Amino acid sequence: MNHDKDERELFERLSREMAATGTDGNGADVVDLAEARRRAAADGIDVDQVDADDEFYDHESVRIDRPELGRPVDPPDEPRTRSAGKRDRAPVVPVWLNSRANIRTSLVYGMKEARYRAGYHAIRSPKYAGKAIVYAPVGFVRTVHRLGSWAMAERHNWDLRQHAADRGDADTWMKLDARRQRQSRWRWTLVLSLGAIAAAGTSFLALGPVPTAGKWAALALAVPVLARLGRPADKPITDRVSAGKTYRKLTAELVRRALTSIQLSGINRAVAQDPGAISFPTEIHRDGPGHMAIVDLPYGVEASDVIARRGRLASALRLPLDQVWPETAPGHTGRLGLWVGFEPASQMKQPAWPLISGGKVDVFKPFPFATTPRLETVNAELMSRNWLFGGQPGSGKTFALRDLVLAAALDVRTEIRGYELKGVGDFGVVAPVCAEYGNGFDDDTIAGCAAMLDWLYEECRRRSKRIDHYAKLGKAPENKVTPELASLKGSGLHPLVVFIDEIQELFRHPKYGKKAGEIAEKVIKLGRALGVVLLIGTQIPDKDSLPTGITRNVNTRFCLSVADQTANDMILGTSAYKNGYRATVFEPVVEAGWGILSGIGKPAALRSYYVDTDQAGRVMARAIEARTKAGVMPAPDEQTRDTSTGYDVLADVATVWPQGDEKAWNETLIERLSEYRADVYAGWKPEQLTAALAVHGVKVGQVGRRVDGKTVNRRGPAQPDILAAIAERNGKRQAE
Repeated sequence: MNHDKDERELFERLSREMAATGTDGNGADVVDLAEARRRAAADGIDVDQVDADDEFYDHESVRIDRPELGRPVDPPDEPRTRSAGKRDRAPVVPVWLNSRANIRTSLVYGMKEARYRAGYHAIRSPKYAGKAIVYAPVGFVRTVHRLGSWAMAERHNWDLRQHAADRGDADTWMKLDARRQRQSRWRWTLVLSLGAIAAAGTSFLALGPVPTAGKWAALALAVPVLARLGRPADKPITDRVSAGKTYRKLTAELVRRALTSIQLSGINRAVAQDPGAISFPTEIHRDGPGHMAIVDLPYGVEASDVIARRGRLASALRLPLDQVWPETAPGHTGRLGLWVGFEPASQMKQPAWPLISGGKVDVFKPFPFATTPRLETVNAELMSRNWLFGGQPGSGKTFALRDLVLAAALDVRTEIRGYELKGVGDFGVVAPVCAEYGNGFDDDTIAGCAAMLDWLYEECRRRSKRIDHYAKLGKAPENKVTPELASLKGSGLHPLVVFIDEIQELFRHPKYGKKAGEIAEKVIKLGRALGVVLLIGTQIPDKDSLPTGITRNVNTRFCLSVADQTANDMILGTSAYKNGYRATVFEPVVEAGWGILSGIGKPAALRSYYVDTDQAGRVMARAIEARTKAGVMPAPDEQTRDTSTGYDVLADVATVWPQGDEKAWNETLIERLSEYRADVYAGWKPEQLTAALAVHGVKVGQVGRRVDGKTVNRRGPAQPDILAAIAERNGKRQAE
C-alpha cells in the first residue's frame, strides 16, 4: 500500500510540473484535457456520446474539426463530361468511308484478297472434291444417328431415371419416363415427317423430270454440307490460305502487350502500379488499308519515345518493320497514333503519279509528291522553299528530286536551270526546257555549275532591287514575290528553279568547292522571298560534302535510305535520329523512294512517286507543248552547255576580239559574236557569256571605259585569260 501511495504521489507531482511548463519530459507539448473538453463543448461536440466500444477510441483524445475554407482551387484531374470531349468523339462517317481514296483503297484490298483466295482454292478444288466424297456418307450416317438420338429424348433423362432407380424412388422414375415419352412422341413425328419429305424429294430429283443442271446443283449443295458434318474435327476439308499471319488486327490487349514489351521504364512502371495507365481515347478503327489505334500513354511518356523504338514495337507485334507505323497523334505529346497495315508497305502497290496523265501545276500551290504508308497523297511546295535530298546509292534520291523538276516544268512561268554531276543522264529528259543544263563530273562541267551559282547570286541581287521597286508601288506585300508579280510580263520576277544533283562533287572540288558552298548558302538565305528555289541532292552527307551552313538554312529536307545515325542527322537535323525519325530502317533498292520528309507538316515516313523515264517523257511532252504555245520554250542554241554542242566559245571570242584592247565588255563581245555566228550567239545576254567563259576557268571582272567624258564600268574578260585558257585546253587534249 505504501508503494502504491508513493507512485500516486510521484504521478501527481510530475503532472503538476508538466502543466506548469506546458511540455512533457521529452519536450513535447501537453494539452490540458479539461480545457480541450471545454473547447469541444463550445464547438458543439458532445464527447460523452462518443462510442466507447470502438477499439480505436481514446478517452484522452478529443476530435477537433477544422473549418471548411472553401472549394479546392485546382480543378479535378479528369475532364468533366459536358466539356470533355468534343475532340474525342468518334467520327460520324467511318474513316475508311470518308473519302474516295479510302473507299477505293478498301475495295481494292478486299478484291485483291478475294481474288487470291479464290485462285488458291480453285487450284485445290479436285482435292477438296475427293475429301467431300469420302466424308459425305459418314456425315449422312452421323446425321441419321443424331436425329434418332434426339427423337428418343434420352439425353440427360436416362441419367436422371437411373439416379432415381438407384435411390428406389419409383415415383420420380415414373414421372421422368412419362416426360420422356411425351417429348419423344412429337419429336418422332417431326423426324419421320422430315425423313419422308427428304426421301420424296430425293426420289423426285433422281427420277423426276428435273433438269440435269438442277440435279448437279442439289448434289453440289448436299455433298459439302454432309461432308462438313462427317469430317473429323482436326481434319478440315479446305487448306489454310496462309501458314502464318501477315496481318494482326489490332486489339487493346495486343497494343498494351506490345507497348510494355519495348522496354520503356516509364510505361512499365506506370502499368505495374495501374493496369489502366495505357488508355484509348477512341476505339481502334479501320483507316485505309489497315487499322489505327489512338493511345494515351502513361503520364510523362512521350509518343516520340515509342517512335524511337519502332523496331522493338514491330517485334512485339510479330510483324515486319514496314507494316508498323507509329506517329504522334493530335492532342498532346503523350498521344500515340499506331497504324498497322494489312500488308508491308514494300508489298503495297503505289498508285501512279497523278501528273503523268494530266493536270496542271502552279508552283505557288501544293502539288502531289509522295504517298504515306496508308497510300494517302502528300503534296509538296516549291515557292519560298529550298529542298535538300539525301540518300545512299539506290535509295531513289535522284528520282524524287526529278519529280519536283518535272512538276515545275508544267508551269510555263518557271525558268529551270540545273546540273547533274553524276553524268548518267537521269535529268536528260528535262533538258529541252532548261535555260541552262549540264551533265558530267569533269572539271569543265563542275566549273559551269559553279559559274551558275555565281550568276544565281547576282540574280538574287537584281531581284531584290525589283522587289523593292514593286513594294514601293504596293504590288509586293511583305516584300515577296507573289503569283501576280510572277505572271506580270517584264517584271523579271518569274519563278526560277535551279537543281544540282550530286552536289558533293562541286563542294568537294579543290578549286571551286569552298566558294560554291558560300554562294549556295547565300542563295538559300536570299532566294526564298525572291522566287528562287534551289533543289540539291547528295549521297555523301558529311561536313566536307555538305557545309553546315546549308543544312542549317534549308527548310525542307527529304532523307531517304542512309547508312548511319550521323548521315541521318546531317540531313534531317540534330536529334532527329534520337526522336525516332530514322531513315536507316529503309533498305536501298528494295525500298527505293521511302524516306523521312521534314519541313512540310510534322516529320513523317513517305514514299515519293516513282516516275520512270517513259512516264517522265509523257510529262515533258505536255510541258513542251504548253511552253511552245506560251512562247517561252528556250532555243537549243540559247542553253549554256559545254563545247561539245558544236561551237567553241573560246576560239570565237579570240577571233572577234577588238584589236588593241586588253580587256573588253561582254556587251561588245556579244555584238561581235552575233555578227560572226548569228545562228549561235544571237540573243545572248552578258550573264550567258560570263557563264560560258567560266566553264573554261576564265574570270570576268570590272572593265572601265571613258564614255562622253565619264567613266563607265561594265563586266568583261581579259584577252590574256582567253589565250591562256585556249593554251591550257589544247595542252590537255594533246596529253590525252
